Amino acid sequence: NYHEWNWDVSDFRFLAFPFPLWQRGLIALPLASVFGLVLLANCGLLLVVIRVRALWCPMYILVGALCLVDLLSVLVIIPNAVLVLLNPAHSISLAECLTQMFLTHFLSSLASTLLLAMALDRYVAICHPLRYRQLVNRSSFLALSLFMLLRSGSVMAVLVALAGSLDFCGSRVIEHLYCDHMALVQLGCGDTGPSRGAGVAVIVCFVGLDIPLITLSYLQILVVVHQAGEDRWKALHTCGTHLIVLLVFYLVGTVAFLSNNLHLGLPTDLNTLMGLVYILLPATVNPIIYGVRTAEIRQGFSRVFSKSSRIWSRKQGVSGLKVSRAASENH
Repeated sequence: NYHEWNWDVSDFRFLAFPFPLWQRGLIALPLASVFGLVLLANCGLLLVVIRVRALWCPMYILVGALCLVDLLSVLVIIPNAVLVLLNPAHSISLAECLTQMFLTHFLSSLASTLLLAMALDRYVAICHPLRYRQLVNRSSFLALSLFMLLRSGSVMAVLVALAGSLDFCGSRVIEHLYCDHMALVQLGCGDTGPSRGAGVAVIVCFVGLDIPLITLSYLQILVVVHQAGEDRWKALHTCGTHLIVLLVFYLVGTVAFLSNNLHLGLPTDLNTLMGLVYILLPATVNPIIYGVRTAEIRQGFSRVFSKSSRIWSRKQGVSGLKVSRAASENH
């Protein structure tokens, strides 16, 4: 029975998808497979951005940074989730839980800020092209980096500090696959109002600010493209795809993050699934939307991997020649 395992009473354990172990294994298998694909796609795209000098411009540097953040997000969450599914006895200390919580929400907030920066970059490039170099330069990049770290770090530090100050005198079972803020806060004793309020403030700080600015940027881009008489369908398709994915990302994240505060009454398994989608969806689709669908990125992939294959073939040829010569000498 899932509840018959022995745990250290001071640690936290996870209860998500409380099925027989073989069924949990069936959930872990596709989760691990998607994890592998996410690592491959994001590492490949990040490698291309690093190796191809022609991509060392603001837009593609932001794409590379987004890939790095997505990589770190899945590395923080998914291995632990797979371990929880395969080992019901797995437990973690409060310090480990708070660390995972901070990294999870910190990286998600960085991704949100990067998406906003990418939308604003395209807005300036298309709507104010003559001022692009003046507005988007090294100084603005440094200011953006400092803003991202300060906003995400300070907000998430307060969030985690409030959660860590709670007393846990009752159940220590987290109904999730990883340490989510509200999943931990609802286990606290006494007054959890400040922690719940901080959770709402985080959504207002990020979703309430970033989504309107991103949407306005893309709408303004569509207006300018329409007025210029350029390929409207291509612009609508590109901007529309970005907005749909962003809205799904923010909507799923907001509902999963605030489901307890909003008293939505979502089944535990559904909330757990939404928490996984919130992490895996952007990490899966971002390399496609911002990478493979971009001509410059496709050319970069071709240059990097065709060059690598030529180097490999040359090495194989040299090795084969050495073997042939050695065989001839022995003969």
